[in-house]
Amino acid sequence: MAEQLARGFKAHDKGRRDIAIDAFTYVDRHQFQFLGETDARHASTAFVEALWKKDDIELDYLRGGQFDRDGLRQADYRPVRQKLRERATIIGIDPQYATTKAKAWRRHKAGGDYWTPFGKSQLYEIRRALRDPEYPNKPRAGDEGFGPDPCRYVLAFELHDMKTDTHWQQGVDVMVPYFKRILEANENDE
Repeated sequence: MAEQLARGFKAHDKGRRDIAIDAFTYVDRHQFQFLGETDARHASTAFVEALWKKDDIELDYLRGGQFDRDGLRQADYRPVRQKLRERATIIGIDPQYATTKAKAWRRHKAGGDYWTPFGKSQLYEIRRALRDPEYPNKPRAGDEGFGPDPCRYVLAFELHDMKTDTHWQQGVDVMVPYFKRILEANENDE
């Protein structure tokens, strides 16, 4: 699953939409085992369409190889949120997933703290994958944190940004425990 997630993001980076959809469908089919193949594909397609809509917005604000950060901060990200909401609806993720993920993507290019909304969006997603609305269920302190698994996802995203084979592999390695936790939770639910 971790390798397929990386494959999906690599395909996105190369503009290979169909490969990205196939890779993300594989991931969604396994992390959201309560979805059928058709729904998993629709959810993954909505995610890929959100990525492509994000790219379209970013291209509108690319000037001389640099992003117009002020322009991106003011840009209309509703098309991105709409596709992310579509994904959330299909899967049953908290609708705030769409808002926080779009905010993270915007800030990633426009500047600012993108880690917090990104971690929050992954918190919503993993809660649904685990079917545990109380995740991370910390025993004492740190209740405001996202838990280890959303942090792994954010770290993998940071490693992806480095664009080297070594960092890609580290990103895959970081995500193995994330998906292992989901698969184990799904086994326990059966």
